[in-house]
This record gives sequence, C-alpha cells and structure tokens, in this order.
Amino acid sequence: MKGIYLTSDVCDNGSVIRLHCPTHTSVCSISLGAPINTSFSNNNNSTGAALAIDKWSNYNFWIGLTLAVMSAFLIGGSVLLKKKALLRLASNGETRAGDGGHGYLKDWLWWSGLLTMGAGEAANFAAYMFAPATVVTPLGALSVLISAVLSSYFLGETMNLLGKMGCVLCLLGSTIMVIHAPEEEEVTTLKEMTEKLLDPGFLVFASILLVVSMLLIFYFSPRMGQTNILIYVSICSLLGAFTVSSVKGLGIAIRMVFYDLSVLHDPLTWILLVTLVVSIIIQVNYLNKSLDTFNTLLVYPIYYVCFTTVVLTTSIILFKEWGSMSGVDVVGTIGGFLVIVLGVSMLQLFKDVEVSVKGLRSTLCQPVAQERPAKKEDKCILIDNMESLPPMREDGPRVFIIS
Repeated sequence: MKGIYLTSDVCDNGSVIRLHCPTHTSVCSISLGAPINTSFSNNNNSTGAALAIDKWSNYNFWIGLTLAVMSAFLIGGSVLLKKKALLRLASNGETRAGDGGHGYLKDWLWWSGLLTMGAGEAANFAAYMFAPATVVTPLGALSVLISAVLSSYFLGETMNLLGKMGCVLCLLGSTIMVIHAPEEEEVTTLKEMTEKLLDPGFLVFASILLVVSMLLIFYFSPRMGQTNILIYVSICSLLGAFTVSSVKGLGIAIRMVFYDLSVLHDPLTWILLVTLVVSIIIQVNYLNKSLDTFNTLLVYPIYYVCFTTVVLTTSIILFKEWGSMSGVDVVGTIGGFLVIVLGVSMLQLFKDVEVSVKGLRSTLCQPVAQERPAKKEDKCILIDNMESLPPMREDGPRVFIIS
C-alpha cells in the first residue's frame, strides 16, 4: 500500500478528493467519524453522482464562478461609465475621441470606468486560478448583456425585442454551462504544470496554433487583413490558447509563492509571464485593427465564438477537463455554448432593427383584407354576352353603339 500525504486544508470535513490511476479513478469523500467513501470506475468513466458531489462541494469552483460573474458586472459597468463620460464631453463642445481628442483624460468619470475595467480584468484573471476555463471564458458574454441593460436604463438607449430575447438566451446558456461544467484535473504545482505543457498532444496542438498564427500575421494580414474580417479575429483567437495557458500556470505560481519562494527562480514562471505579456499585446493590437476596419456589430460575435472555441479546445487537450464528463454533460456544455452564441448574435447584430411587442401584436391582429372581384364595365359585359343575345330580325338595324 502506498501512502499519499495531503495538506490539512485539503482534508477538511466534507472535502472530496479524486485520485487518478492508469485504469481506474477513485473519488474519496472525507467525513469525520465515518469511513472514507470511495467509488471506482474504468478509464475515467466516473459515476455522475460522485462527480456532482465533487464539483458542487469544491469551494474553488464557487470562488472561480463568483469571480467570473463579478468580472462580467465590472466590465459591463465600465463600458457605461466611459461612454457616459465621452457623451458628456461631446455635449460640452469638446473634441470627440474619434476625431483625435483627448479631453476624456481629464474626466474623473472616464478614469472611474478605466479602473473598473481593470478591476474586472483582474477578477477574470483570478477566476482562471480557481475554476475551469470552460466555465470562465463563456461567462464573459455576460458583460455584453450587462452593458446593454445598463445602457438602456441610464443612457436612454433602446433595446428591441430581439435584444431582450438575446439577453434571456445569454442567461439561459450561461446557466446550462455552469450546471454541466466539467471537472478540472487538479494541477497544484509548477512541476505538474510543466508535465502537462510537455505532453506530446499539447505540444503538437500548440505548434499548429503557433505556425498558423505566424502565417496569418506575416503573410495573410498584409495582403487580406483589410478585406477579410476573419484574418485579424483569427489571430486574436488563436493566441487566446497561449493567454489562458499562461494565466493558469501563473495562478499556480502565485498560490505557491506564499509558502515556497523558490517558484520565483523557476524558469517556467518567467516563461509563462513573457508569453502572457506578448500574447496580450498582439491580441490587443489586432483586435483594435479589426474594430477600426470592420463593423463592431460583426467583430464582437465572431471574436467571441472563435476565442471561446479555441479556449475550450485548449482546456480539453491541456487540462483534460472533459475526460470525466458524462455524455449528458458534454451535450449540455456544447448546447449551452451554442445558446450563448445565439444570444450574443441577436443582441449585437439586430440591435438597430425596429422590433417591438406592440408592433408584432398590431401586425398579427390586423385583419386580412378580402379581395373583391373587379367590376367589369358595361361595354365589357355586353361584348362577353354577345352570343347569348336573342336573334335579331333580318330587317332590323345591326349597329351597336358602345360608349
């Protein structure tokens, strides 16, 4: 028998631990005063009950989920603050930001929005440390919903029926994804993170993404970037795989540094930091190019779909988050993601279409006008009934006058 020693915070009453073996998976529930409850399954096909207990009793999952939702609220609110500041400057006769003006730098409201956005991004960064990327990334769509709702109330912007339906779909899809969220394979040390990054499957995947990104940046972008919206958006999305991987690794390093300062001398820590900074700079650069070249209503939905798809694929390959999911959870997660995509598309693409409940009601309740048969003139009736007229006398006149 081999002994496994855990820290005291892991062995609290009610904690659930999952042990991975080559052919079996063991889910252990620790209960003081009772024997340890274990369940085994072949090749990661764990029972749904055991996994449900593991996920919902894991405080890290709830912390990550709370941070992700808080991030969406902060980022959505920051858009409102900055937009309100820009509108106030424009009403005072200041040069607009789109025309090269920088008067917003003197406005405290704009700085409040910027700081709020920074706090939201920090919360989103921290959420990746505790919850699976499959949960954190799709919840970013809630910031669009919150921004739209707040703008309709505080800025007087109208939200049509399709926009309201898009908001409902975003909430529904997010709820479905949280319910069916996968269990993340626990990575607690940089050594374990190194082993995952050096996994042959992930190395092949990362190499393909890097080669494709280089081709898009140096070959396709100068030639087709101004005409094809997918060039700039694809660059931002593909680099998202390196951003999320670096964030997860740095999260582990930050948690370890409180009791082990040697992580600061680990080369992986600085490699991840440099990778994160470089990937973010390139993403921001090409995202700004896409927003400056193409319609924002098209850029955001396409970027959200591509970025989230790449992050989900990265989580599957690197962290094996989907390895222990049942068929129902896989279908639920994919379905929830598609519902969010539909909601974001309806919220963005059809925001300028005039559709309301009152308009639909008047259209549906309007009686259909019945077509009346066209009334023929007397001369047409006379010509049509020529054959039915009685025979005329031989000595009678044969002249008809049609007026």
